[in-house]
Amino acid sequence: MLALELKNISKTFGTFKANNHINLAITDGEVHAILGENGAGKSTLMKTIYGEHHPDPGGEIFLRGKKIEIDSPSHAIRMGIGMVHQHFRLVRPFTILQNVILGIEPRNFLGMIDYKKARAKAEAIALECRFDLNFDQKIESVSVGTQQRVEIFKTLYRNAEIIILDEPTAVLTPQEIKDFYVIIKNLKAQGKTIIIITHKLHEIKEIADRCTIIRKGEYIETVDVATTSEEELASKMVGRKVDLKVSKSSTVNSDEVVFKIRNINVLNVKNLPAVTDFSFDLKKGEITGLAGIDGNGQSELVEALTGLRKIQSGHVLINDQDITNLSPKAIYHKKLGAIPEDRQRVGLVMDFKVKENFVLQTIDKKPFSNYGFIINRELNRFSNELIARFDIRPTDNEIQASALSGGNQQKIILAREIVHNPDVLIAFQPTRGLDVGAIEYVHRELLKLRDAGKAILLISYELDEIINLSDRIGVIHKGHLWADLGDSAIKNNPKLKEDIGLYMAGGKPV
Repeated sequence: MLALELKNISKTFGTFKANNHINLAITDGEVHAILGENGAGKSTLMKTIYGEHHPDPGGEIFLRGKKIEIDSPSHAIRMGIGMVHQHFRLVRPFTILQNVILGIEPRNFLGMIDYKKARAKAEAIALECRFDLNFDQKIESVSVGTQQRVEIFKTLYRNAEIIILDEPTAVLTPQEIKDFYVIIKNLKAQGKTIIIITHKLHEIKEIADRCTIIRKGEYIETVDVATTSEEELASKMVGRKVDLKVSKSSTVNSDEVVFKIRNINVLNVKNLPAVTDFSFDLKKGEITGLAGIDGNGQSELVEALTGLRKIQSGHVLINDQDITNLSPKAIYHKKLGAIPEDRQRVGLVMDFKVKENFVLQTIDKKPFSNYGFIINRELNRFSNELIARFDIRPTDNEIQASALSGGNQQKIILAREIVHNPDVLIAFQPTRGLDVGAIEYVHRELLKLRDAGKAILLISYELDEIINLSDRIGVIHKGHLWADLGDSAIKNNPKLKEDIGLYMAGGKPV
């Protein structure tokens, strides 16, 4: 039986057609993946199912064979459809229980929130669906993986039978991803229907039954996952063959250190140690990967290196020039580029136009301005070149950055930093939220910089990305440099992934 069926669904924003006559059939009780490039229209389609968008005239939605019109998310929830967005929608100072019941709080005869009744229902659902949650913990004190479990649990508390997950593992650690797989398999065993928007091919192979491919807003094909290889999925998604393996040349073998981190100490927002006595060198023509579980000081380290957080003690030098605690703009012009972890909060001004985001650090310089006047001709030329080179969609440089998909927002940052031609590039989660075609492109660009003699610090929660790209790998644990693995420790080590995993957890291989 079909749980959900879409017929001729289109969605137009101005002159841009995000979805074009899409047909989709979701079987009851299956895990169905939606695969497509950045900007292909996947999230738009799912938001239409969830009532956040209304389809263009002529489109039809059927829920278990009955035609329905979904006016709003609250209407979708009442019909048993839940959605977990890529960027979580939780109230951080609230407890997990308060977030779970928010908006549908049970009341006692005095009109006060009946927490006892809410807890009883939540605990019963947690037991049935095998969710391990401490309902008294505040969201601000739990891991990203736990936050995601809360978002999924919220849909179950609201009696969702169809659950849509948008890029569910984008910010999870390897262990959290394994836990997520268990949750999905348990939900499927409970008879839930799961729709997953994802770029990760191995994720589709691990948990999905069928996969629908969307390209440039149009339906391409629905395939059986068990009989379709990752290479086939990738080529169907982008319309060409994609190289899923990183091919890189030998290292330049330069001993020239261009970036020195010397015994730096950094505090977090609560004035507690986040980075402790951290020392590291980056060599010319080398990609140095920094692995670690999220929350072990990576964010504070990058903020300190780029001028966004004060370094309490120690020094940072680029080309033997001390840049410790300089302003972000001064550090940028010392030839240090950065791809930040949070593209929306730190990387972009969301209300600015695409073309304006390309020149945030250089708008006051020629050729983009002259005596305080912006030269739009040069700004348009420059931005259109980057849009074409980095395949940013839509191609209109006048629209706001907020109107683009997460992956295309990331491409704006990548383009801006790479064309600046930095001597040192800090790449923090550079492929987060990107599809395989875009990941392939980003990896090629990083390797081009490396081969051109640039020094790159790659910080990623994707362990495969660290291993495949890095010439040298460090591991950060509780703000300390826990391990420093050189070329000899990386090459021909069949247990490299397991060894790094042990370091990440604070242990050491036997």
